[in-house]
Amino acid sequence: MESPFQPLRRRFLQGAAALAVGALAPPAPARAAAGPATMTTVIDVDACNGCGACVSACRARNLARVPLPVHPIPQPYPPSVRIQDWSDRRDVTDCLTPYNWLYIQSCTIRTGGATRRVFLPRRCMQCVNPPCVNLCPAGAARQRATGAVYVDENFCIGDGRCIRFCPWMIPRRQSGVGIYLDLAPRYLGNGQVFRCDYCQDLLAEGLPPACVSACPRKAQHFGPRAEMFALAERLAAERNGDIYGRTINGGTNTLYVSELTFRDIEVELLRQDQIGVGRPSLRPPGATMAKENDLLGWVLAAPLAGAGLACLRLWRDRQKGRRP
Repeated sequence: MESPFQPLRRRFLQGAAALAVGALAPPAPARAAAGPATMTTVIDVDACNGCGACVSACRARNLARVPLPVHPIPQPYPPSVRIQDWSDRRDVTDCLTPYNWLYIQSCTIRTGGATRRVFLPRRCMQCVNPPCVNLCPAGAARQRATGAVYVDENFCIGDGRCIRFCPWMIPRRQSGVGIYLDLAPRYLGNGQVFRCDYCQDLLAEGLPPACVSACPRKAQHFGPRAEMFALAERLAAERNGDIYGRTINGGTNTLYVSELTFRDIEVELLRQDQIGVGRPSLRPPGATMAKENDLLGWVLAAPLAGAGLACLRLWRDRQKGRRP
Protein backbone atom coordinates (compact mmCIF):
# COMPACT_ATOMS: atom_id res chain seq x y z
CA MET A 1 0.00 0.00 0.00
CA GLU A 2 1.27 3.44 -0.89
CA SER A 3 2.39 5.50 2.08
CA PRO A 4 0.47 8.75 2.58
CA PHE A 5 3.84 10.49 2.57
CA GLN A 6 4.82 9.28 -0.91
CA PRO A 7 2.95 12.00 -2.85
CA LEU A 8 4.55 14.62 -0.60
CA ARG A 9 7.96 13.03 -1.15
CA ARG A 10 7.54 13.21 -4.91
CA ARG A 11 6.35 16.81 -4.71
CA PHE A 12 9.34 17.58 -2.49
CA LEU A 13 11.78 16.09 -5.00
CA GLN A 14 10.09 17.68 -8.01
CA GLY A 15 10.14 21.07 -6.34
CA ALA A 16 13.79 20.62 -5.52
CA ALA A 17 14.55 19.70 -9.11
CA ALA A 18 12.71 22.75 -10.32
CA LEU A 19 14.78 24.99 -8.09
CA ALA A 20 17.98 23.27 -9.17
CA VAL A 21 17.17 23.77 -12.84
CA GLY A 22 15.78 27.23 -12.27
CA ALA A 23 18.89 28.28 -10.39
CA LEU A 24 20.95 27.56 -13.51
CA ALA A 25 18.53 29.28 -15.88
CA PRO A 26 19.03 32.85 -17.09
CA PRO A 27 16.45 35.33 -15.82
CA ALA A 28 13.15 34.95 -17.63
CA PRO A 29 12.18 37.88 -19.84
CA ALA A 30 9.70 40.21 -18.25
CA ARG A 31 6.10 39.38 -19.08
CA ALA A 32 4.65 41.51 -21.81
CA ALA A 33 2.08 44.10 -20.87
CA ALA A 34 -0.65 45.01 -23.31
CA GLY A 35 0.86 47.66 -25.51
CA PRO A 36 2.11 48.53 -28.98
CA ALA A 37 4.54 45.57 -29.12
CA THR A 38 1.96 42.98 -28.13
CA MET A 39 0.56 41.05 -31.10
CA THR A 40 -2.93 39.55 -31.24
CA THR A 41 -4.85 37.18 -33.49
CA VAL A 42 -8.54 37.57 -34.35
CA ILE A 43 -10.20 34.34 -35.50
CA ASP A 44 -13.41 34.90 -37.47
CA VAL A 45 -15.48 31.82 -36.65
CA ASP A 46 -18.08 32.74 -39.26
CA ALA A 47 -15.44 32.69 -42.01
CA CYS A 48 -13.72 29.44 -40.97
CA ASN A 49 -14.84 26.35 -42.91
CA GLY A 50 -12.62 23.87 -41.10
CA CYS A 51 -10.39 23.16 -44.10
CA GLY A 52 -7.43 22.39 -41.83
CA ALA A 53 -4.84 24.44 -43.74
CA CYS A 54 -3.79 26.08 -40.48
CA VAL A 55 -3.31 22.67 -38.85
CA SER A 56 -1.19 21.44 -41.75
CA ALA A 57 0.96 24.59 -41.68
CA CYS A 58 1.51 24.26 -37.94
CA ARG A 59 2.49 20.59 -38.23
CA ALA A 60 4.80 21.23 -41.18
CA ARG A 61 6.63 23.80 -39.12
CA ASN A 62 6.66 22.19 -35.68
CA LEU A 63 6.22 18.41 -35.81
CA ALA A 64 9.90 17.68 -36.42
CA ARG A 65 10.83 19.80 -33.40
CA VAL A 66 9.25 17.36 -30.95
CA PRO A 67 11.71 14.54 -30.15
CA LEU A 68 10.88 10.86 -29.80
CA PRO A 69 11.15 9.44 -26.27
CA VAL A 70 13.77 7.07 -24.94
CA HIS A 71 12.63 3.45 -24.56
CA PRO A 72 11.74 2.20 -22.13
CA ILE A 73 10.35 5.42 -20.72
CA PRO A 74 11.36 5.64 -17.04
CA GLN A 75 8.41 4.94 -14.74
CA PRO A 76 8.02 7.90 -12.36
CA TYR A 77 7.75 7.29 -8.63
CA PRO A 78 5.33 6.31 -7.21
CA PRO A 79 4.13 3.79 -9.84
CA SER A 80 0.66 5.37 -9.78
CA VAL A 81 2.06 8.39 -11.69
CA ARG A 82 1.08 7.98 -15.33
CA ILE A 83 3.51 8.07 -18.23
CA GLN A 84 2.16 10.24 -21.05
CA ASP A 85 3.33 8.97 -24.42
CA TRP A 86 1.96 10.18 -27.77
CA SER A 87 4.94 9.08 -29.84
CA ASP A 88 2.99 6.31 -31.60
CA ARG A 89 0.07 8.69 -32.24
CA ARG A 90 1.87 11.55 -33.93
CA ASP A 91 -0.65 11.53 -36.77
CA VAL A 92 -3.53 12.51 -34.43
CA THR A 93 -4.98 15.89 -35.45
CA ASP A 94 -8.42 15.91 -33.79
CA CYS A 95 -7.11 17.21 -30.45
CA LEU A 96 -4.09 18.93 -28.93
CA THR A 97 -1.12 16.65 -28.28
CA PRO A 98 2.64 17.13 -27.76
CA TYR A 99 2.95 16.54 -31.52
CA ASN A 100 -0.10 18.55 -32.62
CA TRP A 101 -0.29 22.13 -31.37
CA LEU A 102 -3.42 23.26 -33.22
CA TYR A 103 -6.63 21.47 -34.11
CA ILE A 104 -10.11 22.33 -35.42
CA GLN A 105 -12.80 21.98 -32.76
CA SER A 106 -16.27 21.72 -34.27
CA CYS A 107 -19.92 21.11 -33.53
CA THR A 108 -23.29 21.33 -35.24
CA ILE A 109 -25.63 24.02 -34.00
CA ARG A 110 -29.19 24.90 -34.99
CA THR A 111 -29.78 28.58 -35.60
CA GLY A 112 -32.41 30.56 -37.48
CA GLY A 113 -34.31 27.41 -38.40
CA ALA A 114 -31.25 25.88 -40.10
CA THR A 115 -28.39 23.62 -39.04
CA ARG A 116 -24.87 25.01 -39.20
CA ARG A 117 -21.43 23.51 -38.62
CA VAL A 118 -19.17 25.68 -36.47
CA PHE A 119 -15.38 25.44 -36.65
CA LEU A 120 -12.92 26.87 -34.13
CA PRO A 121 -9.14 26.61 -34.63
CA ARG A 122 -7.88 25.91 -31.09
CA ARG A 123 -4.35 26.44 -29.83
CA CYS A 124 -2.68 28.30 -26.97
CA MET A 125 -4.75 31.36 -26.08
CA GLN A 126 -1.56 33.40 -25.49
CA CYS A 127 -2.75 35.05 -22.26
CA VAL A 128 -1.70 38.61 -21.51
CA ASN A 129 -0.75 37.55 -17.98
CA PRO A 130 -0.21 33.79 -18.40
CA PRO A 131 -0.48 31.61 -15.27
CA CYS A 132 1.88 29.06 -16.87
CA VAL A 133 4.64 31.70 -16.85
CA ASN A 134 3.76 32.92 -13.36
CA LEU A 135 3.74 29.45 -11.80
CA CYS A 136 6.41 27.46 -13.67
CA PRO A 137 8.83 26.48 -10.86
CA ALA A 138 11.78 25.97 -13.24
CA GLY A 139 11.28 29.21 -15.16
CA ALA A 140 10.82 27.22 -18.37
CA ALA A 141 7.58 28.93 -19.39
CA ARG A 142 8.38 32.39 -20.72
CA GLN A 143 6.86 35.31 -22.57
CA ARG A 144 8.41 37.64 -25.12
CA ALA A 145 7.62 41.31 -25.64
CA THR A 146 5.44 40.32 -28.59
CA GLY A 147 3.19 38.46 -26.17
CA ALA A 148 4.42 35.06 -27.44
CA VAL A 149 4.35 32.50 -24.62
CA TYR A 150 6.70 29.57 -25.11
CA VAL A 151 8.52 26.76 -23.30
CA ASP A 152 12.32 26.76 -23.04
CA GLU A 153 13.21 23.10 -23.53
CA ASN A 154 16.54 23.64 -21.77
CA PHE A 155 14.78 24.01 -18.43
CA CYS A 156 11.43 22.19 -18.69
CA ILE A 157 11.26 19.06 -16.50
CA GLY A 158 7.63 18.29 -17.36
CA ASP A 159 6.30 18.51 -13.82
CA GLY A 160 2.96 19.57 -15.30
CA ARG A 161 2.06 22.62 -13.24
CA CYS A 162 1.61 24.68 -16.39
CA ILE A 163 -0.96 22.12 -17.55
CA ARG A 164 -2.89 22.13 -14.27
CA PHE A 165 -2.89 25.90 -13.89
CA CYS A 166 -3.80 26.69 -17.50
CA PRO A 167 -7.55 27.44 -17.44
CA TRP A 168 -7.91 25.46 -20.68
CA MET A 169 -5.29 22.77 -19.87
CA ILE A 170 -3.79 23.42 -23.30
CA PRO A 171 -0.10 22.45 -22.78
CA ARG A 172 0.57 18.75 -23.44
CA ARG A 173 3.33 16.58 -21.97
CA GLN A 174 5.48 13.91 -23.64
CA SER A 175 7.25 11.60 -21.20
CA GLY A 176 10.70 10.23 -21.93
CA VAL A 177 12.15 13.41 -23.45
CA GLY A 178 13.85 16.45 -21.95
CA ILE A 179 16.48 17.36 -19.41
CA TYR A 180 14.88 15.41 -16.56
CA LEU A 181 16.47 12.30 -18.09
CA ASP A 182 19.89 13.70 -17.13
CA LEU A 183 18.88 14.23 -13.50
CA ALA A 184 16.92 11.57 -11.63
CA PRO A 185 14.24 10.51 -14.15
CA ARG A 186 12.28 8.32 -11.74
CA TYR A 187 11.82 11.11 -9.24
CA LEU A 188 12.29 14.46 -10.92
CA GLY A 189 9.81 15.48 -13.57
CA ASN A 190 8.02 13.38 -16.15
CA GLY A 191 9.09 14.57 -19.59
CA GLN A 192 8.71 17.87 -21.40
CA VAL A 193 5.73 20.11 -22.13
CA PHE A 194 4.87 21.26 -25.65
CA ARG A 195 2.37 23.80 -26.94
CA CYS A 196 1.93 26.56 -29.51
CA ASP A 197 4.66 29.18 -29.14
CA TYR A 198 2.95 31.67 -31.49
CA CYS A 199 5.74 31.02 -34.04
CA GLN A 200 7.95 33.29 -31.97
CA ASP A 201 10.77 33.17 -34.54
CA LEU A 202 8.43 34.42 -37.27
CA LEU A 203 7.18 37.18 -35.00
CA ALA A 204 10.80 38.24 -34.44
CA GLU A 205 11.07 38.70 -38.22
CA GLY A 206 7.88 40.76 -38.33
CA LEU A 207 5.84 37.91 -39.85
CA PRO A 208 2.56 36.40 -38.62
CA PRO A 209 2.29 32.85 -37.24
CA ALA A 210 2.23 30.08 -39.85
CA CYS A 211 -1.41 29.24 -39.15
CA VAL A 212 -2.50 32.80 -39.89
CA SER A 213 -0.61 32.97 -43.19
CA ALA A 214 -1.94 29.58 -44.32
CA CYS A 215 -5.66 30.38 -43.96
CA PRO A 216 -7.13 30.51 -47.51
CA ARG A 217 -10.33 32.23 -46.34
CA LYS A 218 -8.55 34.97 -44.36
CA ALA A 219 -10.44 33.84 -41.27
CA GLN A 220 -7.44 34.73 -39.11
CA HIS A 221 -6.23 38.30 -38.73
CA PHE A 222 -2.98 39.30 -37.03
CA GLY A 223 -1.58 42.60 -35.84
CA PRO A 224 -0.93 44.92 -32.90
CA ARG A 225 -3.25 44.32 -29.97
CA ALA A 226 -5.09 47.64 -30.12
CA GLU A 227 -5.82 47.23 -33.85
CA MET A 228 -7.02 43.66 -33.45
CA PHE A 229 -9.30 44.59 -30.56
CA ALA A 230 -10.81 47.34 -32.71
CA LEU A 231 -11.29 44.84 -35.54
CA ALA A 232 -12.96 42.31 -33.24
CA GLU A 233 -15.29 44.98 -31.88
CA ARG A 234 -16.22 46.09 -35.40
CA LEU A 235 -16.89 42.56 -36.66
CA ALA A 236 -19.01 41.77 -33.60
CA ALA A 237 -20.98 45.00 -33.93
CA GLU A 238 -21.70 44.40 -37.63
CA ARG A 239 -23.16 40.96 -36.85
CA ASN A 240 -24.61 41.69 -33.43
CA GLY A 241 -22.20 38.95 -32.46
CA ASP A 242 -19.98 37.80 -29.62
CA ILE A 243 -16.27 38.05 -28.73
CA TYR A 244 -14.37 35.40 -26.80
CA GLY A 245 -11.01 36.06 -25.11
CA ARG A 246 -11.40 39.78 -24.49
CA THR A 247 -11.53 39.56 -20.69
CA ILE A 248 -11.41 35.86 -19.78
CA ASN A 249 -8.43 34.90 -17.58
CA GLY A 250 -7.38 38.56 -17.57
CA GLY A 251 -7.48 38.83 -21.36
CA THR A 252 -5.80 36.85 -24.12
CA ASN A 253 -3.98 37.58 -27.36
CA THR A 254 -6.25 35.20 -29.23
CA LEU A 255 -9.74 36.56 -29.85
CA TYR A 256 -12.66 34.69 -31.43
CA VAL A 257 -15.57 36.51 -33.09
CA SER A 258 -18.87 34.87 -34.02
CA GLU A 259 -22.42 35.87 -34.83
CA LEU A 260 -23.42 33.05 -32.47
CA THR A 261 -22.87 33.39 -28.75
CA PHE A 262 -19.97 31.37 -27.40
CA ARG A 263 -22.21 30.24 -24.57
CA ASP A 264 -24.44 28.49 -27.12
CA ILE A 265 -21.41 27.02 -28.90
CA GLU A 266 -20.09 25.73 -25.59
CA VAL A 267 -23.39 24.00 -24.85
CA GLU A 268 -23.23 22.15 -28.17
CA LEU A 269 -19.56 21.26 -27.78
CA LEU A 270 -20.40 19.65 -24.45
CA ARG A 271 -23.48 17.89 -25.78
CA GLN A 272 -21.56 16.50 -28.75
CA ASP A 273 -18.60 15.28 -26.64
CA GLN A 274 -16.15 17.76 -28.14
CA ILE A 275 -14.66 18.82 -24.79
CA GLY A 276 -12.16 16.68 -22.91
CA VAL A 277 -8.43 15.89 -22.78
CA GLY A 278 -6.75 18.00 -25.45
CA ARG A 279 -10.13 19.50 -26.40
CA PRO A 280 -10.46 22.76 -24.45
CA SER A 281 -13.65 24.24 -23.08
CA LEU A 282 -14.81 27.75 -23.91
CA ARG A 283 -15.79 28.31 -20.31
CA PRO A 284 -12.72 27.48 -18.23
CA PRO A 285 -13.13 27.14 -14.46
CA GLY A 286 -11.43 29.49 -12.05
CA ALA A 287 -8.69 28.44 -9.67
CA THR A 288 -9.86 25.80 -7.22
CA MET A 289 -8.82 25.29 -3.62
CA ALA A 290 -7.16 22.03 -4.68
CA LYS A 291 -4.98 23.96 -7.12
CA GLU A 292 -4.14 26.53 -4.49
CA ASN A 293 -3.19 23.77 -2.05
CA ASP A 294 -1.00 22.14 -4.68
CA LEU A 295 0.84 25.42 -5.24
CA LEU A 296 1.20 25.95 -1.50
CA GLY A 297 2.61 22.46 -1.09
CA TRP A 298 5.25 23.14 -3.70
CA VAL A 299 6.18 26.49 -2.18
CA LEU A 300 6.66 24.87 1.23
CA ALA A 301 8.48 21.76 0.06
CA ALA A 302 10.79 22.96 -2.68
CA PRO A 303 13.17 25.24 -0.74
CA LEU A 304 14.15 22.40 1.62
CA ALA A 305 16.02 20.48 -1.04
CA GLY A 306 16.88 22.96 -3.77
CA ALA A 307 20.54 23.23 -2.81
CA GLY A 308 20.85 19.44 -2.64
CA LEU A 309 19.52 18.97 -6.15
CA ALA A 310 21.77 21.68 -7.52
CA CYS A 311 24.68 19.76 -6.03
CA LEU A 312 23.36 16.54 -7.60
CA ARG A 313 23.34 18.07 -11.06
CA LEU A 314 26.82 19.55 -10.62
CA TRP A 315 28.10 16.17 -9.37
CA ARG A 316 26.63 14.37 -12.38
CA ASP A 317 28.12 16.91 -14.78
CA ARG A 318 31.49 16.44 -13.12
CA GLN A 319 31.20 12.65 -13.32
CA LYS A 320 30.44 12.87 -17.03
CA GLY A 321 33.46 15.10 -17.47
CA ARG A 322 35.70 12.44 -15.90
CA ARG A 323 34.57 9.68 -18.26
CA PRO A 324 37.11 8.78 -20.95
